[in-house]
Amino acid sequence: MYLKNIHLYAFRNYHEQTLNFESQKTILLGNNAQGKSNLLEAVELLATLKSHRTNRDRDLILEGEKKGQILGTVERNYGESQMGITFRSPGRRSLMLNHENLRRHLEFLGHINAVEFSCLDLELVRGSPETRRSWLDTLLIQLEPVYASIINQYNKVLRQRNALLKVIRKTVEEQTNTDNLSAEMSQLKLWDQQLAEAGTRVTRRRNRVIERISPLAENWHKEISNGTEKLEINYLPNISIDREEPQEVQQAFLDKIEQRRMAEQQLATSVVGPHRDDVELKINHTPAKSYGSQGQQRTLVLAIKLAELQLIEDVIGEPPLLLLDDVLAELDPNRQNQLLEVIQGRFQTIITTTYLHSFDTQWLKSSQIMKVEGGKLFQM
Repeated sequence: MYLKNIHLYAFRNYHEQTLNFESQKTILLGNNAQGKSNLLEAVELLATLKSHRTNRDRDLILEGEKKGQILGTVERNYGESQMGITFRSPGRRSLMLNHENLRRHLEFLGHINAVEFSCLDLELVRGSPETRRSWLDTLLIQLEPVYASIINQYNKVLRQRNALLKVIRKTVEEQTNTDNLSAEMSQLKLWDQQLAEAGTRVTRRRNRVIERISPLAENWHKEISNGTEKLEINYLPNISIDREEPQEVQQAFLDKIEQRRMAEQQLATSVVGPHRDDVELKINHTPAKSYGSQGQQRTLVLAIKLAELQLIEDVIGEPPLLLLDDVLAELDPNRQNQLLEVIQGRFQTIITTTYLHSFDTQWLKSSQIMKVEGGKLFQM
């Protein structure tokens, strides 16, 4: 796949800007806070409808404007697609594909795929379980766009169930109408079932994608570390999935809810489900979070990103875009060479950097280089 162009209107610090991609490799050069990462974020939004930097659309709109827009043209094996996202403040975003407005996000996803690697990705190792769950979900959305509606449905059920648990706790504390409590508990049983059904779909897919990406990442890690270190990636589901049959996972879900019934009522929140999952990362059988040096952690994240590229290409049949946000300066020469060697001409790559000295002459000659300054792009 190849992103031919991107147009930004009142997006972040861009008033109106068009970038036509004229090479397989594009280098965005500029000082910090000029808009380099904003351009990568726009591509990320076209690919996943998510930003790893914010959950609020109003943050994406140029200050003083009420509407922002990203337009892009992508060429695939099966043809060309024009994509568009319009953000409103206030109001809901709207999506467009080939000049037609879409009613469902599902119709938009899957037309462009991208893997981003930034210095923030070290949070995969150091950060909270929520960071690793978000990474997993973003990967799944690219591999299987229907997963976006699956995780949204689970989160919707979770919110409604949590709201009911708060009502139940208030009823118990006030010791009011026992008939109300009985009705609320009956209602909770219905939400238990819905949470188990939706959660099972999430858990099984997360388990499968970890099973697929783990050996790929482990092989990359072995190669980058010259065989001196062993990486392990383990899925730690909140629900036991010794057997992966949907009915068995769902029953395990319901059994655990029953076991934690009192805790949930006291805390007035759901403590069972994939919103409590984690992914375990180990180097030489030791948790990378507590043991790995910064260099080891960078190697681990690089291996995961290379595995993402490989897995997406295997599943969709085309190489995804690679977005590198100021990471070359963070990598030592060995890791830089590993990454640049893998890229070659295989992936369309957009790289942000503050300096060009990280690239060899051949790379610079074969790259489109754009200067980014105050939300404006200049050809170099």
